[in-house]
Amino acid sequence: MNFVECHEEPIHIPGCIQSFGYLIGIDSESYSITFFSENITDIFTIENIQQLFDKKITDFPESFQSIISSDIYTSLERFTKRENETYFDKIFINGKEYHFSVFRSNKDIFLEFEEVVVNPNKRISNKYDNFYVIDDEQELWDQLLNTLLPIVNYDRLMVYKFMMDGSGKVIAEKRKEDMESYLGLHYPETDIPKQARALYLKKRKRIFSNVYAETVPLLSKREAIDLTFTASRAMSPIHGQYLKNSGVASSFSVSIIIDDHLWGLITCQNPEPKHIDLEDRVQAGIFTALASNAYSSFKSKKELKYRLELNDKSSRLKSEFLKYNNLFDALTHNKAEIRKLPGADGLAIVSDENVIIEGIVPERAAIDRIVQWAQNNTEENIYISRSFLKDHGEELGLDKNTAGIIIYFIERSKNEMLIWFRKEFDEHINWAGNPEKKITVFSQNGEERQIISPRTSFRLFTENIKGNSKRWNSRNISAVHAIRDLILETSHKNYNAIKRLHDELKKVNEELDSFSYTISHDLGTPLTVMKLNAQMLLNNLADGSEKSKSKINTIIEEIDNMAEMMHDVLQLSRAKYSEIQLESLPTGQTIRKISENARITYNSPKTEIIIKNCPDVLADKTMLHQVFLNIINNAVKYSSHKDEPKVVIEGTEEGETVSYRITDNGIGIPEEEKHKMFKIFNRLDNAKKFKGNGVGLSIVHRIMKRIGGQVDYESNKEGTSFILTFKKP
Repeated sequence: MNFVECHEEPIHIPGCIQSFGYLIGIDSESYSITFFSENITDIFTIENIQQLFDKKITDFPESFQSIISSDIYTSLERFTKRENETYFDKIFINGKEYHFSVFRSNKDIFLEFEEVVVNPNKRISNKYDNFYVIDDEQELWDQLLNTLLPIVNYDRLMVYKFMMDGSGKVIAEKRKEDMESYLGLHYPETDIPKQARALYLKKRKRIFSNVYAETVPLLSKREAIDLTFTASRAMSPIHGQYLKNSGVASSFSVSIIIDDHLWGLITCQNPEPKHIDLEDRVQAGIFTALASNAYSSFKSKKELKYRLELNDKSSRLKSEFLKYNNLFDALTHNKAEIRKLPGADGLAIVSDENVIIEGIVPERAAIDRIVQWAQNNTEENIYISRSFLKDHGEELGLDKNTAGIIIYFIERSKNEMLIWFRKEFDEHINWAGNPEKKITVFSQNGEERQIISPRTSFRLFTENIKGNSKRWNSRNISAVHAIRDLILETSHKNYNAIKRLHDELKKVNEELDSFSYTISHDLGTPLTVMKLNAQMLLNNLADGSEKSKSKINTIIEEIDNMAEMMHDVLQLSRAKYSEIQLESLPTGQTIRKISENARITYNSPKTEIIIKNCPDVLADKTMLHQVFLNIINNAVKYSSHKDEPKVVIEGTEEGETVSYRITDNGIGIPEEEKHKMFKIFNRLDNAKKFKGNGVGLSIVHRIMKRIGGQVDYESNKEGTSFILTFKKP
């Protein structure tokens, strides 16, 4: 036995029509009759109904004269040029007035007839443009129902809105006082299955005059005549039983189409059988279309207003962002506004191991678990959920503050993200009955089939939903997108600014580098000439005064100072721009040679230099020599005036690094001077009696950064220790 799901039922090809209608189908090319409803003999005089097949309407002038002479039939080609477009006329058949409708679908032209029904109670006071002056959604739909009530004249009229999950909700209602209210009730998605919703989008008006009336079969030599656009198409047996179960004998609906989507339905119900005239149904469709357009316009105005406000807030936020040099600081200082923009209860700004919070958020450990989950389980840059607590609460150990969540990955590889939180919303949904599913057996083409029968319970059923937050709506998501765009724009501008500054700095440094070489090369020769001339003068003053000799010696000394400064500036430039080759290097021999030369250079033979363990380091050979040269020279120089000058050099291995400590018992570094230790041309007040130009430590600092190490120091009145940290080979 075959089983049929509700959404699989072929409701567009029922093989029959409702009893209020009469249908004839003709071929769109030959105009020959291909199918007709069995009841056409009730209004047309036909001796043998079977003889109609493959004949034309015009072959039976006595039977179909009213059709043949109608304006529609005489211009049939013009009226059926476009597919699925219906045209209406009125004709008299045997003294009674009938609506005559025609449309073409695929290869068939449908001729449909129904008797004209006069509605004596119809009063239309609403102007066509009244809907456009209403600026409240609820008032708009109430106004539409008030307008339709005298046209439709059913006991209950409702506006039924489709929700995001496919279910429906009654958002407006007009009813007789003795009838139970359905306002605010929800209906499950299965009440209107997806193929029914597809038909509502195509055929926007649907009438079931009498759910208890027998249907009229179609006679055709072909199977499966598509009756999608036929006004009298018979209803689904499941739908018919559903209406009977709910106490409805007549039903009329008009589709509410917003932006080409089925937004909802005008659903009209009557406890007694009642037909609505075609003109009234068309008029109901016109008013519904007008109200739908007014609603769309109203929503567009509200959306435009919101977008302008969002743009204004984004502009102000952008101005705030640009005050900071890095994105994390910009986000941190504007965290309150970033939380509020999408209407969140809490916000977490995550950057690697750093987490900054704002508002109502879960504990830090829970945030860390969410971050790890997001890295492993999401691929998109923006993840949105209103049921995060329900779906992952137990797995991640979450509390009610994490029911809803939005995660935006700023930079996934750096673990940079924004997480918005919404707390749990105590949600109660009032359903129109507890959706029950029962299996029913029915016969189709001589074969027994099983189908889910419509529910029979419509009593109020309240569902309590846990683990959800309020729904993130389109505006909330737009706000997140605005923040995303702002971050990308700010990052791009910062990148361009940094690139521009980098290019300018590179140009300046290249000029400085060139200048350094020029100083070294071009000024070297005149300085040498000056020194040689000064020495010659000194030799010629062998018998001269001591005062003259002293002045000339001062000149020679200053020339030496200038030459040394030029050399150091050149070394500083090379420390930044020269090519480096990191390799495993021994240090012992270099340290011993530099130490011996330092004693000679600073005329301090009594300085005790103790060299302990010297492990290998990862460095550039030339730069390593420069580092030890400057640090050891300083240690020997600034301790040379002590009675017992002493320098201790020792290297130790610590994990992935090698540290060298060079300790002296010299003059020390005053606490108030420590902030400018590695600045170029910096000379401490207590060091001015020693020879030097304040470039050496700048060279060391720059070199250590280039080779991936660092330099630090400790100092007191007893002396100074410089700590050089290298990468371990």
